[in-house]
Amino acid sequence: MRYEGTTYRPPVECDSMLLQVTVGCSHNECSFCNMYRDVKFRVSSMEEIESDLQEARGIYPKAERVFLVNGDAFVLKADALKAIAEKILEYFPECRNIGMYASIKNIRNKTDAELAELRKLKINDFHVGVESGMDSVLEHLKKGHTVKDAVHHLNRLTNAGIQYATSLMLGAAGAGNGAKNAEKTADLLNQVKPSLIWLGTMGVFKTVPLYQDILSGSFNLPTELEVLEEEKALIKSIAHDDVLLQANHPTNLVSMFGRLPRDREKMIDHLNAAIAHYGEDALSVPTSRLVM
Repeated sequence: MRYEGTTYRPPVECDSMLLQVTVGCSHNECSFCNMYRDVKFRVSSMEEIESDLQEARGIYPKAERVFLVNGDAFVLKADALKAIAEKILEYFPECRNIGMYASIKNIRNKTDAELAELRKLKINDFHVGVESGMDSVLEHLKKGHTVKDAVHHLNRLTNAGIQYATSLMLGAAGAGNGAKNAEKTADLLNQVKPSLIWLGTMGVFKTVPLYQDILSGSFNLPTELEVLEEEKALIKSIAHDDVLLQANHPTNLVSMFGRLPRDREKMIDHLNAAIAHYGEDALSVPTSRLVM
């Protein structure tokens, strides 16, 4: 099976069969991301995809979950995704779920009818990089969507019966803005219905545009303490009656997993214990450990 460039998949897809349908990322402009800078975006041909499925059929005794890679496979037109899903189900009739990364821009380019048709073909469980509930942050990160866009199009997924995880970035608003970012991000989350809320902490690679903003002083990294306080404020403000929350990325100082609202106090206690363990003085320095 062919995989060009570095292949990424969410932790929850660790047991899924990975099928390459695109190479790189169609957007590839986010100011913080270096994941696909080394590959040129292209779409895999159906001949390549079917060849990989033929090979996979000889490797996997069964594949109940298939994850389409790479960066934003949902950029493909609905007809192309339908053809891919039908081909997957031809080779793996036991498949129950076909997931992928998707951006708000990708969802915007599908009609409601197309979303419903794709769901009937087992396309489900998207991982959507929302990052923040502040328009100024989204603009700085060059995400290509607004908060209003995110709320509207995520609710379109829900209406189509498509589950999704929202990926959010702690610290993305910079020093002094964590409380506001938590408030606005919670506002966004409380208007949509994700199956999973995923929290990472912003890491900055020296090869991305955001690093130049740090050098120029136009963007200041928050302290470790600010990030943890932002995380606490966000968890306190999420009003869902039943949603998984995962904060286990390597960039996170504290790793957590639980369900809200059931585990809310346990999570907050866990963060408070970490603050007490490291000490506020030690945490009151910029998150320079995340400049890589």
